[in-house]
Amino acid sequence: MRIHFTRKNLGIPYVLFLLIFVVMPLLVLFYFAFTNGSGEFTLTNLTDFFTNPNTLGTLFYSFAIAATTTFFCLILAYPVAYFLATSKLKARSVIIMLFVLPMWINFSLRITALKEILTLIQGNLAFYPFANSVIGMTYDFLPFMILPIYTAIEKLDPALIEAAKDLGAGDKETFLRITLPLSLPGVMSGIAMVFLPSMTNYVVLDMLYNSTFIMGSLISSYFAADNWNGGSMIALILLLIICIFTLLTTTKEEDNKDGGNLL
Repeated sequence: MRIHFTRKNLGIPYVLFLLIFVVMPLLVLFYFAFTNGSGEFTLTNLTDFFTNPNTLGTLFYSFAIAATTTFFCLILAYPVAYFLATSKLKARSVIIMLFVLPMWINFSLRITALKEILTLIQGNLAFYPFANSVIGMTYDFLPFMILPIYTAIEKLDPALIEAAKDLGAGDKETFLRITLPLSLPGVMSGIAMVFLPSMTNYVVLDMLYNSTFIMGSLISSYFAADNWNGGSMIALILLLIICIFTLLTTTKEEDNKDGGNLL
């Protein structure tokens, strides 16, 4: 029996993958989110989320941690990425590798090492939960901000920089009018790659001082207590927030690619 490979045949594995690992889990999530323990349709899980001060407080706290982490990652990553992308160092690839290398080390080992360092400095990590959360998240996600910004700047056409200088623009004006706007797609990608995981990566917080504050830990606690309905609704709301955030960053990225005069 001879099998003729067509575009439809080649697409079957991807369709099956999406059905099994994306569509079906989402259907299960929707089912539990909008039902009670007896399997009856209800909106109680939704109203409980927006009327419970604990869940709302966790949501706002997660936003605060994610936003602060993203901010510090950005102000640390952009100068590094700009220097690496514009420098003529022969060892540039080696330096980039040094930033990526920690990602190859076991996550638990990295956070444990960071915990020991912070303990030596502070004594008791429980005294500064927010600051330590941001430090841990920044340490963990910084490479995810550096790499997309570096890629965006490294791909800039040198002719644009030369043209700006030929037209009388100084280094500062060239950066603000050329480099910065054209690197914004990389910035937006980095923000998405840092902000979204920072809202849910409660492992960092647990390993630093055995405390749970953010959305990921809240969802985990619901499922651990066999409250699949409430946990599914929180996960669904978080998924909606992530989709909206991704849509906004993607739209902004496309606008930066297509719009505006640079000079």
